[in-house]
Amino acid sequence: MFGKAILIAVLVLIAWAFVARASQGAGHARHYTVKPGDTLWSIAVKNYAGDPRDGIWKIQRENHLHATLISPGERLLLP
Repeated sequence: MFGKAILIAVLVLIAWAFVARASQGAGHARHYTVKPGDTLWSIAVKNYAGDPRDGIWKIQRENHLHATLISPGERLLLP
């Protein structure tokens, strides 16, 4: 009886290994085109839950921004 349970568990594990696929993470990257009057703060508030400062930091890091200055028409990658 115990041997059958182990055999079934091993077979399930092997089947799962064949079926499982690698995750693509959080999903597809999103882009945002800066509009007149937008700030990193306003973009972070619209697109991230929680503290906007974390969203600002993520946007700056992803887009290699060294300051918070953005211009209308600029296309930002939102992580």
